[in-house]
This record gives sequence, C-alpha cells and structure tokens, in this order.
Amino acid sequence: MLERADPFGSQALSRIFLARGAKAVEPPPGLKAFPERGEVFVSPRLRDLLHEQPELGQRLPGREKGVIGRQGLARPDELVAYVGMSRAELPDGSALTGFGGPDADVPLTTMDPSMLDNLRFTLACVVLLPLVVLLSVCARLSAAERARRLAALRLLGMSIREVQRVNAAETVAAAGLGAVLGVGEFWALNQFVSRIGLPGFRWYPDDGALTGQTLVACLVGCPALAWFVGRASARKAAANPLAVRRTALGKPPSVWGVLPLVGGAGIATVFCAAGATGHALPSTRLTTLLMPSAVVLLGVGLVTTLPPLCRLVAQRIARSTSSLALGLAMRRHETEPGGALRVATGLVLLVFAASIAQGVLLDFDQSTKNTSSVQLYELHEPRLTAGQWRSVQQLPGIRAHAVTASAEPVGSTDSNTRFDVLLATCAQLRTMVPRVGDCHDGRPLRLWDPSQVQGRGATPGAKLRFPLADGHRSVTFTVPRQTVRYQDHASIGVFESGTVVLPPSLLPPGARPLAPTYTLISAADPRTVRTVLDGIGHVAPTVEPITPGVNLTDLLQVAVIRTFMTVGMVLGLIIGVAAYLVAATDRAVEWRPQVTALSLLGAGRRTLRAVQVAQVVLPLAVGLALALVVGKMAESTYLITGGSPVYWDGAGLPVLLVCALAVMAVAALGALPLVGRRIDPELIRRD
Repeated sequence: MLERADPFGSQALSRIFLARGAKAVEPPPGLKAFPERGEVFVSPRLRDLLHEQPELGQRLPGREKGVIGRQGLARPDELVAYVGMSRAELPDGSALTGFGGPDADVPLTTMDPSMLDNLRFTLACVVLLPLVVLLSVCARLSAAERARRLAALRLLGMSIREVQRVNAAETVAAAGLGAVLGVGEFWALNQFVSRIGLPGFRWYPDDGALTGQTLVACLVGCPALAWFVGRASARKAAANPLAVRRTALGKPPSVWGVLPLVGGAGIATVFCAAGATGHALPSTRLTTLLMPSAVVLLGVGLVTTLPPLCRLVAQRIARSTSSLALGLAMRRHETEPGGALRVATGLVLLVFAASIAQGVLLDFDQSTKNTSSVQLYELHEPRLTAGQWRSVQQLPGIRAHAVTASAEPVGSTDSNTRFDVLLATCAQLRTMVPRVGDCHDGRPLRLWDPSQVQGRGATPGAKLRFPLADGHRSVTFTVPRQTVRYQDHASIGVFESGTVVLPPSLLPPGARPLAPTYTLISAADPRTVRTVLDGIGHVAPTVEPITPGVNLTDLLQVAVIRTFMTVGMVLGLIIGVAAYLVAATDRAVEWRPQVTALSLLGAGRRTLRAVQVAQVVLPLAVGLALALVVGKMAESTYLITGGSPVYWDGAGLPVLLVCALAVMAVAALGALPLVGRRIDPELIRRD
C-alpha cells in the first residue's frame, strides 16, 4: 500500500494505491472486492467531481470501476480513491496485512483538540450568551402575574411548601414538554440537514444521533433543574404574599455591577499594551487561563454595567432636555432600569460575540493563508526519470524549475555534514527569485541575501564532493568566496542564503545527482495550483508533491470551523432577535396602563411613539457602543494570546458599526406599533 494526500482547494484528496501480494487480504472498507491493476474505486463526491472536472482523473491512473460505500468513508463529502497497481509500480509501498484495528493510522484528523477547544469557547460566547439572555427574559415573562397568583394561593390557605410545589410542578411540566419537543426537533433536523449538508462539511445521520448521556441530560436533567428553579422562584411570593404588588418599585441597580467589567478590561488592557509595544506575553498556563477569564468577565460586566449606566445617562438627559417625549422616556428608565437590561442585552451581547468570532476567524485565516504570490512544489523522488522530469517542467502554469541535492566535504567521515547545492543556470535563477545580481554561467556561485538570517552554508574555499547517480564519478569543486546578491520572495523562501549554485554544464552528459529534490514554481492562485497538481499526478501518480504554505489539515479544519462559526452566528442572531422580541412585547404589555394613563391625560399618539422609540434606542445605543469597545478589547486579547501575526482587526470594525446601526434602526421601527390607536380605560381601573 502507498497513500498520498494532495490538496484540492480547501479539501484533501486521498489516493490509496494497492497491489496484490502473495497472501490474500480482505477488501478495503466500503468495497466488495480488492482492486485489480488498472481499477479505480472512488467516493461519491469524487465521482461527481470527476464528471465536472475530467482533468482531475490525471491523478488516478486507471478506469473507474465502482464507488466506495459509506463504511469506508468518514463523511459523505470525503475525497478518497483506491487505485489498483502492480507491485513493481509501488517500490516505496509498505506491507499491508489488513484494514482497521487499534493501530490503524489516520493521516488527517478532522479537528485538532486545541482548535476544537477554541471552537467550543467561541460557540459558547456566540450562542450560549444570547441563549442565557433569552432564558432569563422568558423566565421573567409575566413574572408579576405569576407572583400575584401564587400569593393568592398562599392567602387562600395553602402552605409555603404547597405553593412551591404547585409552581415547581407547572415548571416541570413545561420543561419536560420542551425537552421532548427539543429532542424530537433535533432528530428531524439531523435527518434533514445531514442529507443536504452545510457549506464545507457533511456528515452521516448516524454520526449526529444523540447519545444516551445526552438524552438523559435533556429528558431527565432539564425537568430536574426546572423543579429546583420552580421551588426557588416561588419562595418570595409564598413567604410574603402581601408584598407582591404591581405598583411596588424595584430597587435601583447596584453600582457594584461595574466590577466585572473593570476586572475584565484591566486584564485585556495588559494584553493589548503588551501587543502594542511588540512584547506579546508568552503562551503559558497563566496566560491561557487569563484570556478566557478576561472574555467572560467582559461579557458578564457588559450585562451588569448596562442598567446603572443607562440609569445614569437617563438622569442626565432628563435633567437637561426640554422635550416632553424624551423626558418621559428618560424618567421611565430612571425609575425602572431593569427594562433596559431585558430589552437590549440580547442584541448587545450578540455584537460582543461577533467581535470575538471575527478574531477567531482572522486567527485561523492567518494560520492557513498563503500570502506569497508564488507556490513551491518539492518532489523528493529519486526514481523520477529524465523523461518524467522534462514532462513536469513543461506542465501548464510552471514558471521556473531547478534541482537541489547534497554535497559533502572532501575527506570528511561525518555523514551528517552535508550542504545543499543547486543545479541551475543564471537564467533559471532569475525566473525563480525576484532579483539576482551579477551572475556568470560556467562556474560555481554562492548566493547571499542580506535580509535573511544566514544559514549553515559551506565555508568559502572548502572543497565539496557532489555525488552522482547511475555509476557516474562524483564532481569535486571549491566553494567560491565571491557571492552573488539576490532577493528572495517576501513570505516564502525558495533558497537559503549561502546556498552554492553549481552550473549543470560541470556535470558529465546524462548524469544526474544522487537523491535529488526537484523544485517547481507556479502562481499561487487555486486554479493554477490545481492544474499543476493534476499534471504531476498524470506524469508520476505515486509521487508525493510537498507544497510549502499549504497545510491540508489546517485547510480542512478552517473549512469546518468557518462552517460551524457561521451556523453559530445565525443561531446567535435568531436567539438575540427572539430575546428582543419577547422582552419588547412583554414590556409593551406591562406599559399599557401607563400608556393609557398618558393618553387620557392628553398625550398624543406621536408623542407616545416617540417615547417608545427613545426608551428602546437609549439602552441599545449605550450598550452597543460599550459592546464595540469591549468586544474589540476581547478580540485583541484573543489574537495576542493566540500568537497571531495580526493583533488589531481594523477591517472588521466598519462591519460591526453597520450591524450596530442596523440593529438600532430595526429596534426603533419595531417599537412604533407598540402604541395602538385604541384606549382601554379598563387597564386603569384594573390597576
């Protein structure tokens, strides 16, 4: 068996070459028969790609015989091919005794554990924070009416424990029904979405099935938690029923709620200051613990700071404004700042989480992005024939090529003392790097780039022996003292400074170096890279081209992470909007008596709508401005701690500003219908 994994866009194309041996081996998973020579079995997704892009078949020598079953695939969109060969065509193959087992090698993992932890943390911020707000808003929905009902039961003679049990039983019934509906909905969604797939990631329905632990946690844990929450939430109304009054004013928000924000901002400021001075803190256990702590403190502080900050702003505006609508709105915030927390928190936290998500995506993109304008291909294949090498040089997209091999000092007995020698002419050098100084063919050269850290090159004046293959006598030459200045590519180095260049004319006719490395250069755009890899696969199917700057594992992980981050952002947006709608509707119902009273006192409908818009826009404006500042601090803290080359994501700020303005506009428009034309005096009499 010989396995090769090549990049195909952001995916990995796995080619497994198999040749029959003396002993029979069970067919690979997903196949009914072992591939014969010239037979190719492909995955369903690869079969579709072969029909869309026939040139991809150059990497698979043979005829398509069948399709790999789901037992042999990790996911439906995996690109895998089994290719039947002869034993002579696989000189580098390894002995195969069977497939599977505890010692089976997995060449590509779907997700690295550290990246998986980062994904979990980010999704917790993007999804769970708005979800907590939604649950808290729903828990307080009609809380005043429920408290009055429980207080009435207590006054009718029920004991405190009986009142708590009644409320707990109602809560458990609702939670149990919700858990059953949620599990059923997930099962249906898993069956539907797994067959359609998400962009860049698909899975089989069985892989997304709920485990026994998850079912127990949902169907038993949720009702059990609801029991304790129901008993605790009814304790106040059962213990002191006469204190439950609609007209009772709530306590003003505590100033101590600012402490989490101050603590998180202090930690984030230390990281940002270290990054601004170019002395980023090293990645240690302490910094790994402080970074998520700072993000959590900033998120919690953003919630706890919003009520006192909105109350302070409302007091200042109410004292200085002469507008009736603005004054009414600010006085309402001043006496009841908790309403701002319920209405605005979900959307504010969504903007905060979006900043963190931008930082995570930026970090992953930087880790896998090839910023160079060229792409290198290294072929470490000594059995590549001269004809194959000439064919590879003439592939479409190839702009330069060269051969590198090792030379050793004459008389040295240390086999580890070797130096890289490049076989190229001056014309080849000029096609491989942006600039080459005064270069003359026919004699050895020594390259020098002052911008590079000088590598371990050969000492000038030393004699080196350059071994040749096919029985040719080695070539001996002296390392020149004079250097040729050159400039390499900015983000990817083709040569090391100090490399010796040996003209091909110094070699005997038809001679080739021993254990050469063939280097090719093309443009870095995905189409050209794919064309070159297809051509190499056609000329030499079993050769494994090394592509510096393209990490297959990272590309696969980033594709999966980007997919789930998008899903998380959509879920967070839905949850945040739902929390806003629930809170805004609940507040509108609670404010109907006050709106009716103001209408009876002569306030116009336009004035009341202006009041509604002002009391919605104020907490959103304060919260979103704070979320933008705090979110950027959290994002920079993550980037600096993660070792990203980019610390400040200025490109994402305009997007967040536009989103914040859009949120405020939608919230203002949504507040207009909350004031109707009809006046119901019964709301006044009921109070």
